[in-house]
Amino acid sequence: MPEVEVTNLTVSFRVYHDRLPSFKDYVLGLIAKKKHAPAYSHHRALNDISLKIKQGEKIGIIGHNGAGKSTLLKTICRIYEPIAGNVITKGVIAPLLEIGAGFHPEYTGRENIHLNAALLGHRAKEIRDFEQKIIEFSELEEFIDTPVKYYSTGMYLRLGFSVATAVTPDILIMDEMFAGGDKSFLKKASEKM
Repeated sequence: MPEVEVTNLTVSFRVYHDRLPSFKDYVLGLIAKKKHAPAYSHHRALNDISLKIKQGEKIGIIGHNGAGKSTLLKTICRIYEPIAGNVITKGVIAPLLEIGAGFHPEYTGRENIHLNAALLGHRAKEIRDFEQKIIEFSELEEFIDTPVKYYSTGMYLRLGFSVATAVTPDILIMDEMFAGGDKSFLKKASEKM
């Protein structure tokens, strides 16, 4: 059975064309019984997409900006809801979609380890057991008790990747995650994957 199965997936977003009317305009429109043109239209980001990814397979999604690559990944991760179709996943998903996503800027790196690991479904004891492993892999020992709002893009990347892969997930979804990483960490992360 595939780990990820996407069947006839369609995702649509509202594209707003104008600002919302002010309260005054809204009331005057009601009084005058004036019909307003719709303030938005629908944009199909994905249209009838189907694919299967079996256990152990590694795939890359290639396309121009706006092609729907990130939308597909976010829909698989259940961030977006499709208007049609199905997404079936088997196993635990670790999403690495945007650098810093899921981090609280005021929390330290250590606090964000606990927050992110809890969001991924790990219990407190598990998190304590692999906290040091995450810190060592990320190479952020010196900054781990600093609020992440002071982290560079590369530091966010190191911490996010280290948390997501501390316990091998069934499904690892990455969206342009290594755009801000340094060469040595990219090599280390690639070997871990």
